[in-house]
Parts: sequence; C-alpha cells; structure tokens
Amino acid sequence: MDCADAQQDQMSNGSSTTEFLLLAFTDTRELQLLTFWLFLGIHLAALRGNGIIITAVVYDHRLHTSMYFCLLTLSRRDLGSISTTLPKAMAYSLWDTRATSYPGCAAQLFLLVFFISADCSLLTAMAYDCYVAICKPLHYGTLLGSRACVHVAAAVWGSGFLYAVLHTANTFSLPLCQGNALDQFFCEIPQILRLSCSESDYLREVGLLVLSACLAFGCFVFIVLSYVQIFRAVLRIPSELGQHKAFSTCPPHLAVVSLFFSTAVPAYLKPPSIASPSLDLVVSFLYSVVPPAVNPLIYSMRNQELKDALWKLAQWALFHSQYPASPSLHISQNLS
Repeated sequence: MDCADAQQDQMSNGSSTTEFLLLAFTDTRELQLLTFWLFLGIHLAALRGNGIIITAVVYDHRLHTSMYFCLLTLSRRDLGSISTTLPKAMAYSLWDTRATSYPGCAAQLFLLVFFISADCSLLTAMAYDCYVAICKPLHYGTLLGSRACVHVAAAVWGSGFLYAVLHTANTFSLPLCQGNALDQFFCEIPQILRLSCSESDYLREVGLLVLSACLAFGCFVFIVLSYVQIFRAVLRIPSELGQHKAFSTCPPHLAVVSLFFSTAVPAYLKPPSIASPSLDLVVSFLYSVVPPAVNPLIYSMRNQELKDALWKLAQWALFHSQYPASPSLHISQNLS
C-alpha cells in the first residue's frame, strides 16, 4: 500500500514524465512519406520566400525604412516559427516515430510562444507605421527613425521572450498524471494542460492564457483604430490616384493580420467541448505553418517597391552567375 502511494505521488509531481508522444498523421508508411515530402516542400518554400525578402531589404538601400525594417523582422519571425515545428514533424514522418524528449518539448513550446507573441507585437507596430505614413507623413522621419526602429525591435523580441518564459515555466511546472500522449504534431500549451492533474495549477496557466488573449485583443483594437484613422485620411485625398497610392501598402498588412488572428486565436481559446484531434490538427497547422509560408507571397504581390528590389536582386544574381568576377573585369571596371 505504501509503495502504491509512493508511485502515485511520483506520478502526481510529474517526475515520471521523461518524454511525450506526439500525434501521428497516419499509420500508413506511404502516407507518412507523402507527408514528409509535403512538409519539406512547404518548409523550403517558406525558407526561400522569407530569405529572398530578407536579402532584398538588407541589400537595397531604398528599402531601409521603418516599414521594411518591420517586414524584415516579420520574415525572420516566420523563418523561426516554421523551423520550430516542421523539421521535427518531417523527422517523425520519415523515421516513423512519435516520441519527443521532455526538454525538447519544453524548448519547442518556448520557441513557439516566443515567435507568436513577437508576431502580435510586430503586427501592431506595423499598423502604427502605416498610420504615421498616411496620417502624419511630415513627421514620419521623426517618429519612426532609426532609433525608433531599434526600440520597436527591442519591444517585439523582449515581449516575446518574456511571455515565452512565463508560459513555458508555468506549463512545465504542472504535475502531469494523465499520461504523456499529446493530440498534436508539436508541443502546445492546450495539449499539455489536458495532462494536468492539479486544478489550481491548471487554472493558473488558463489565467495566463486569458491575460495573453486580452493583450492580443488590445493589439487587435489598436490595429482596427489605426485603420479607421487611415481610411478617414485616405478618403480626404481628392484624387482617386492619390487614394490608391496612399493605401497601396496597407492591404498586405491587413491580410497578414487577418490570417494571424483568425488562426492563432481559435487555437488557444476554442472551448474544450468542441475539441477533437482532427480539429486541433487542422487549426494548429493553419496558425503554425500557413502564415510563415504565405506571408512572403502576400507582401510581394502588391508592393511595387519590393517587386523592383526583388527584380534587381534576381538580375544581379543572374549576371554574376553567368559572368563570374575576374581580375581583368575588375581592372576594366576601375578604368572605366
């Protein structure tokens, strides 16, 4: 009887949990390999798209403004976010395994929360950038100079780090006694909460999630109010061409904001009564994989300055690949 009580105490404090079992997409080997190639294609597309945007913004001096600095930061966030979930999922599909270590799960959850929190702050900063550019164009250089960009980056990454530390420390301090199987293809807070056997600790983490949701809602309200002012300013422009030119940079940001809030918020705030493994899988895929892969396409479709920078970058890469630099070429260029 004493041994049974001791074993029960060991399970209640979570010390017996050394690994987690993630959800397998399929048990059929052919479909597992198909999943691997699908995820590999998505990952490579996201790496290529975000990498091209980062390179274009860094090397084109015309794009060294606060708007493109935020876009550069968003691309970095997208690269980190998709690299947190997809490589492990590809490895699980390729090697037909489900187990992930306790420290590995904690690290994955930390990085995921870090990038999601940073994304919310960054989209809010980008809305403010659009507001200043359209509503207060004469003060744009003063309000959003290089120093302001540094402050924005520090706030974005600092807030993300703070929330990641709070949620990760609190989530993995929960005593787990409901097994170690997660109905998800990566480590996620709602899935780990379902394994908890402590009501008070569970409510503490739920309280943190509600607080985070309130802050995210505050960011959403700020974005909406910013665009209300932007719409008013655009409608006061007399010419239709001027209206189109002033508002041309806003639709990509609106699309990214809509994609983020419509996928990330339901993943953490949906009622437990409607939760199911298949629904959780679809929702998590939508907020963790789709935005990083789609955001570069959204921003490159309507932004003419970015298109021009990408075209010049492609021409430069093509020219240097066909005509590699040589000493005689450098000499002739210097003489001319």
